[in-house]
Amino acid sequence: MAGLIIAPRARIFHGHEWIYATEIKKSFGDPQPGDVITLKDFRDRPLGSAIYNPQSQIVARRFSRRRQDLDVDFFTRRIRQAIEHRRRCGLDESLCRLVWSESDGLPGLIVDRYGPHLSVQTLTLAMDLRRELIREALVALLDPVSIVLRNDSPFRKAEGMEPGIEMLHGENPGPFVVRSNDLDFEIDLCDGQKTGLYLDQLQSHAAIARLAKGRRVLDCFANQGGFALACAKAGAATVTAVDVSATACDAARHNAARNGLEIDVREHNVFDFLKHAAPEYDLIILDPPSFTRNKKTLMDAMRGYKEIHLRALKLLDKGGILSTFCCSHHASRELFLENLVDASVDAKKSLRLISEHAQRADHPILISIPETSYLKGFTVEVIAAR
Repeated sequence: MAGLIIAPRARIFHGHEWIYATEIKKSFGDPQPGDVITLKDFRDRPLGSAIYNPQSQIVARRFSRRRQDLDVDFFTRRIRQAIEHRRRCGLDESLCRLVWSESDGLPGLIVDRYGPHLSVQTLTLAMDLRRELIREALVALLDPVSIVLRNDSPFRKAEGMEPGIEMLHGENPGPFVVRSNDLDFEIDLCDGQKTGLYLDQLQSHAAIARLAKGRRVLDCFANQGGFALACAKAGAATVTAVDVSATACDAARHNAARNGLEIDVREHNVFDFLKHAAPEYDLIILDPPSFTRNKKTLMDAMRGYKEIHLRALKLLDKGGILSTFCCSHHASRELFLENLVDASVDAKKSLRLISEHAQRADHPILISIPETSYLKGFTVEVIAAR
C-alpha cells in the first residue's frame, strides 16, 4: 500500500489525526487522491491508515491505527458504533446527527437523521468516491425512506470538489414535519438552509426556554425560530425573532402558525436592529452563524461579537438575561468569554453567569482534536452594579 513517512514532531505524535504538507518527510508507492494510504514514522514504524488528498491543506486524515481499508464492512461497523454511542447518551435517534466526521472515525462524513429520512454530506474526496458504499451501509443499518446527499458545503472546495445536492437513495421527500422540544418544524432537506434544523442547539433551545416565562424575548439570528418558538411555548410574554434571510423568516412564521404560537418575525440585519432597538426586552438571545472560518479573520470576528454583545447589553436592565453563542472553533471558550466581559465593561453592566452551553452529545468531541469542539455559549444575568 502506498503511503507517507511523517516527519518528527508532527501533531499526529501528540494525538491529532491530521497530516499537513509540512509534516511529510516523503511519500512512497505513488499515492493517488482519494486513496487509502499507510502512515509510517521516521523510523519506518507503522502509524495506521489514512485517507489522502494532496489538493487539500490537510493532506492526510488518519482513520485507524492499524492497516484498514474503506469497504462496506468497515462503513457498516463504524456507523453502527456511532449509532450505539448516541443510544448510550440517551439521545432521540429519530432527530439526531448519527455520524460526525473525525469524532466517529469517518473523516469528512456527516449523517443527520430526520425521522425516516437521512441527510448526508461527504466533505472529503475519499468519502465522496465511496458514496455508494456509504449508501449501502446506511440502507442496511437504518432502512431509510430517502437519503439526500447534501453536498453544498463550501468545505468541499478545499478538497477540490464541486458543491451540489442530489438523491443518494429513494425520492426527494419534499417538505415534511419533525418534532423537537414538543414543537413541530417543517424540514426540507433538499431546499432548506443547510441540512435542516441546527441539531447541535436543540438542548440549548430547551434550556433557554426554561428562563423565558413572562419575559419579553428577542431572538437574534433566529433562522427557523428554534429559540423563539421554544420561548413562546414556555410562556414568554412576547417574542420577537430577527433574521436577515427572508427564507428563514418565512420558515419561522410558518412554524409558529403550525404550532399555534404568536411571534413577531422581523426581516432585518441584526447589527442594525440592535443599534436602533428600544430597551424593551428582558431576555436576548444571540446565536449568529460563524463570523470566521479561519484564524486570519479571527480578530475581525471578535470585533463583530463585541459589537452585538455591547448593543444587546445596552438594551437590558437589572435582571435582564443575555444568552450568547459562538460556533467557530477558532474562537476558544476563554476568548469568547473575555469578549463578553469586555463588552460588559464598556456597557457598564455587571453580569452573573447562569449557565454555560456546548454542542449536543450527537456532536462528540475528541479531546486530541480541538477542532471537534466548536460550540460554546454563556447565559448571564445583569445585576446591580457593585
